[in-house]
Amino acid sequence: MKRILIALTILPAIVGAPALAQDHSAHGGAHSPASQAYMKAMKRMDADMSSMPMSGQPGVDFARMMIPHHQSAIDMAKAYLASGENDPTIRKIAEDVVASQEREIGELRDWLKSKGAQ
Repeated sequence: MKRILIALTILPAIVGAPALAQDHSAHGGAHSPASQAYMKAMKRMDADMSSMPMSGQPGVDFARMMIPHHQSAIDMAKAYLASGENDPTIRKIAEDVVASQEREIGELRDWLKSKGAQ
């Protein structure tokens, strides 16, 4: 077991640690402003969700975690809508995401408030 742990510890140095944490931005060329907004929304969601303390109450924790999750979807949908691309199918989905996720965030906040768990 000790040999396995040592191997796992030195493996990044052998294969080159940068290969394990690559910057993938070069794979698709330059990112569009919309793509950059998607990544920003996801990073914000990840930070908000990973730093959120858990209450131990499944419903409260679910509601609290879903708010930044839904907000990220809204931010990404709005970025698409602002992108200038006009695919009718994706535009409709993005518009539906904004409407439904904003409604659900309101419902989640109201429910949390009713539980005294804002």
